[in-house]
Amino acid sequence: MTVEATSPPVDRRERLSLTFILMTLVIDAMGIGLILPVMPDLIRDVNGGSLGQAAVWGGILATGFAVMQFLFGPILGSLSDAFGRRPVLLISLGVMSADYLVMAVTDSIWILLVARIIGGILAATHATATAFVADISRPDQKSARFGLTHAAFGVGFVLGPLIGGMLGALGPRAPFYAAALLALCNLVLGYFVLPETVTDRIRRPFRWSRANPFGAISHVRNLPGLGRLLSVFFIYEFALYVYPAIWAYFTQARFGWDTPMVGLSLGLYGVGYAIVQAGLIRPILRRLGERRTILAGLIFEAGLLVVLGLLTNGTLALILTPISALGSVAIPALQGLMSQRVSDDAQGELQGVITSTISLATILAPLVMTQVFYFSTREGAAFHAPGAAFLLAAVLMVVCVILYVAGSQESDGDPN
Repeated sequence: MTVEATSPPVDRRERLSLTFILMTLVIDAMGIGLILPVMPDLIRDVNGGSLGQAAVWGGILATGFAVMQFLFGPILGSLSDAFGRRPVLLISLGVMSADYLVMAVTDSIWILLVARIIGGILAATHATATAFVADISRPDQKSARFGLTHAAFGVGFVLGPLIGGMLGALGPRAPFYAAALLALCNLVLGYFVLPETVTDRIRRPFRWSRANPFGAISHVRNLPGLGRLLSVFFIYEFALYVYPAIWAYFTQARFGWDTPMVGLSLGLYGVGYAIVQAGLIRPILRRLGERRTILAGLIFEAGLLVVLGLLTNGTLALILTPISALGSVAIPALQGLMSQRVSDDAQGELQGVITSTISLATILAPLVMTQVFYFSTREGAAFHAPGAAFLLAAVLMVVCVILYVAGSQESDGDPN
């Protein structure tokens, strides 16, 4: 009788806390997207100089952000394993709100750089948020719920640039005030609805040897089956970074698209991504299981990258843009499979390693993909091939397939 009376509130609390986590991820993505349209204007407002000089500083700010995500993903994940998800998330939201406010009022490029570095550290709370999702999910729920976290990011990716562009009409600092307010409002919501999921049963003492990114990656890779899965995950993220690295340049060179058309294509992809992660991932997982979902996603991505690398019809490219999001089913399935292979007291560490893996790909991939684009489109090149970077990404995706299939005889806890 008592169990029946108390079960519904527990379900409501879980739904509320999951809503908070998803809102946190939406706001993380929106916070990035809000400021992207106005960052060139803000840098020039703060530092002066030409648009080219602003682009150089923009690259420095972006690299600092990504490097901090790489370094601090496992640290914040391990801190949440030791001290709990709730304090790490709430403190991070509070500091994030203040960080956006500093960016809104500063007149120093160096303070702006420090603020972006701090922002990169706080963005590593993605690891803590996904660890929380792992805590409250049964093994058979994890992949689908990780899909929801990716859908939340997709929604934020769509909304952020749209709202940022509109607010930018009020001035280059307006989106930063909006991002600060969003983070503060989510902090208030989290204070009232977010429970602590780290109990004494799964609490693990903080150890620097496993919290630093190199030690954490080394430890996680040594767990049975995880080294291969992490390698597949890294190569996948590296290959697919071809889109943000060269999409705007590629579509202009190949199809003659202008800025609004590029923005439309990115918005279409974001919508497709959100639909796949929120609506399609569950039935796909039920039908195929984790292992076959991963393989299907990798093969789909490899084929699509070849098509994009050779495509010359802009209309067809626009049609394919939202359809291309179907390949993203591989990522939550990979995360779910990896989460099932680590103990409950190491979920934060694992998600931190995953965050660092993504950040490392984010640091390295643009350097490679933009150079490939440059050498295949420069004047006097032996061949003119704007899609060469997509063909390279397709080769890398085939490597993912080979690595994954080669290890298929390893037991990874999925009977499908």
